[in-house]
Amino acid sequence: MNCQFVGSFYKYALIPKDDRPQVAFAGRSNVGKSSLLNKLTGRKKLAKVSNTPGKTRSLNFYLVNDRFYFVDLPGYGYARVSKTERAGWARLIDEYLERSERLAGMVVLLDCRREPNEQDVQLLSWLSEKELPGIAIVTKADKLSRDKLKRKVQQVEEAFGLPAIPFSTVTGIGKREIQAAVFDLVESYH
Repeated sequence: MNCQFVGSFYKYALIPKDDRPQVAFAGRSNVGKSSLLNKLTGRKKLAKVSNTPGKTRSLNFYLVNDRFYFVDLPGYGYARVSKTERAGWARLIDEYLERSERLAGMVVLLDCRREPNEQDVQLLSWLSEKELPGIAIVTKADKLSRDKLKRKVQQVEEAFGLPAIPFSTVTGIGKREIQAAVFDLVESYH
């Protein structure tokens, strides 16, 4: 997968406006969005990974195979920033989700060790309401036994009506399935 960083955009008006489809990646802070992007593209330092939640503060665009974009959205939830800054991220995400004309689908990351929070549920409900295709990625899959992970994936699929794929940056489980699912989102985009 050929992937290059295009830019970080703090205002919706500045994002790329070409006709390429966009696949957004969303999830709470510290769920592993940057690690997933790096693993999917085979580039260790494409997206900045940090132990400190809240490092992604803009809409980060990555051009994949010169055909479509990955859009890394700021994480929501815990981050050591002011309420004003957090509210600014929420407005940026909301504006992007409501106004983007090229959004082919969304990849929503959920930590396998945590229950979906209110913001996860709101985002997944929004996807359903807009009838936008989505995929749930159950991250940090190496932290649970095979049986518990299987139950967690089923729980997510039943609760949200989305296909769910377990993923671990440590073991690489789920990488090929996620790549195939993302390409399916892009191919089914009108």
